Amino acid sequence: MQPRNMIALLLLALLAVLPLLTQAFDQRYLLSVGTRIVIWSIAAVSLNMILGYGGLVSFGHAAFFGIGGYAVGILSAEGIQNGWLQWPVALAASMLWAALVGALSLRTRGVYFIMITLAFAQLVYYLASGLEGYGGDDGLNISRSRFAGLLDLRDKATFYWLCFALLCGTLWFCGRLANSRFGTVLRGARANELRMTALGFPVFRYRLVACVIAGAFGGLAGILIANEGAYVSPAMMSWVKSGDLIVIVVLGGIGALFGPLYGAIVFFALEETLKPFLDLLHKGWGEYWQIVFGPLLVLIALHARGGMASLLRRRDG
Repeated sequence: MQPRNMIALLLLALLAVLPLLTQAFDQRYLLSVGTRIVIWSIAAVSLNMILGYGGLVSFGHAAFFGIGGYAVGILSAEGIQNGWLQWPVALAASMLWAALVGALSLRTRGVYFIMITLAFAQLVYYLASGLEGYGGDDGLNISRSRFAGLLDLRDKATFYWLCFALLCGTLWFCGRLANSRFGTVLRGARANELRMTALGFPVFRYRLVACVIAGAFGGLAGILIANEGAYVSPAMMSWVKSGDLIVIVVLGGIGALFGPLYGAIVFFALEETLKPFLDLLHKGWGEYWQIVFGPLLVLIALHARGGMASLLRRRDG
């Protein structure tokens, strides 16, 4: 087995037993950090499907966070807390929005595609901000989804293992997709769209399906984010969150299966270490941790242009 695959399996094994480790060492806060890493990894994998394999730079991917989260939140506010109903509705709403945005934005290329995805994301953001009946700008406190006694999402360890299982399923699906004919066509269209069209492949349809699949997994991450904090707000779908997702994918390695996982781990590890470190230097500096994170990201990009995954590939060589 290649070293990079060994490292990926070790990371997954470590994440699998994280609740037990945090309980043994009485570091329960780390379980909260681990939960965020796992959820954001799912969202980053969904973005990597279209960015890494399809070459489609979406700057509005966090909209699926919000759609999935708000679907759960609105149903909860209306007294519907059954997860077997909430989650399919949230996923369907995310997929429907992805189909609509994809059908319009995929007719453009380059910076125009980026701006259209951003515009649609901002549309959802301002729509959520205007929902005064559901908290408006202040957001909405919700009750966690219920699964008729099968799962208790109020238990942090149970919720974490559910998120981890969904991450493993997402990685498995993405791996199968990347190595299928569908993934081959996506990568071929990214390299030379005209050639793939000349060969008879309906590139537009392939890309649209990829966007819908990515939207579904993005909506799934939004569902988990909403249940993790029992809270939804317009901030979860802002362009800043979309930027964070792109940073995570680039940091881990665009087009690499485990790249989003590596990127999420590094991103949150830097956030959690830089904040207290800067506060030690001067109280209040921790709020500006991203000022230090920016140059670090540039250094990583210069020395590992393929992200963290490229460093592991070099070790294989």
